[in-house]
Amino acid sequence: MNNILSYETLTEFEDLLCQYTGAPYCVLTDSCTHAIELCLRQQNVKSVAMPRHTYISALMVLHKLNIDVEFNDVEWQYEYNYLGSKIWDSARGFCSGMYRPGQMQCLSFGHTKRLQIGHGGAILLDNKEEYTQLKRMAYDGRDLSVAPWQLQPFWKVGYHYNMRLEDAAKGIEMLTSQQLTPLETQLVEYPDVSKINIEA
Repeated sequence: MNNILSYETLTEFEDLLCQYTGAPYCVLTDSCTHAIELCLRQQNVKSVAMPRHTYISALMVLHKLNIDVEFNDVEWQYEYNYLGSKIWDSARGFCSGMYRPGQMQCLSFGHTKRLQIGHGGAILLDNKEEYTQLKRMAYDGRDLSVAPWQLQPFWKVGYHYNMRLEDAAKGIEMLTSQQLTPLETQLVEYPDVSKINIEA
C-alpha cells in the first residue's frame, strides 16, 4: 500500500472489501448507521418492518427520516433485512463471500465489530447506477472524478458521511493481514427497541 494517504487509499479499500465479500461495488462511509440512512434516502423508503431486538441507532435513523416502522419477532444473529426494502443491517455479519446479489448490505467497522477499525462503515451493492448515486451522496454531493471540486457543474444534495483516509488505510492493513475478531464474538443480545418512546 502507498504510504501517502489520498483518494486512491479509499478506492483501494473499496476494492479490497469487494474482493473479500464478493460484492461488485462498495461505498465507504463514516458509520454503518449513516450507510443505512443513505440507502433509505436513495431508495426513497417509506415503511419497513424490522426486528424489535436491535441497536437503538437502527430505530433512530428511521425516526429521523419519518419512515413508518412495524416491529417483528425475527430472531437474527449477524444481520437482518429491513423488510419491505433490499437494505440490510450487516453490522455484525462481516464475512468472506457474504454479499447477497441484488441487495444493499451495510457494514460497520466500529469497536467490537469483526474488522475493528474503530470507526467507519460501508455499503455493499451490485448496481452501478446506485453505487454512483450513493458515492456522491456520501461525499457532500461531489463527483470525485472532478478536481478541484469547485469545477463540478451539476449538484444534488449530499451528506458529509465519507470515511476518513486514515480509517481506510487502517482497514487495508487489518483486512490484508486478516486481523478479524472471531465471528462468534458478534453474537450480542439487544434490548426491545419497540418499547422506546422517542420524543420530538
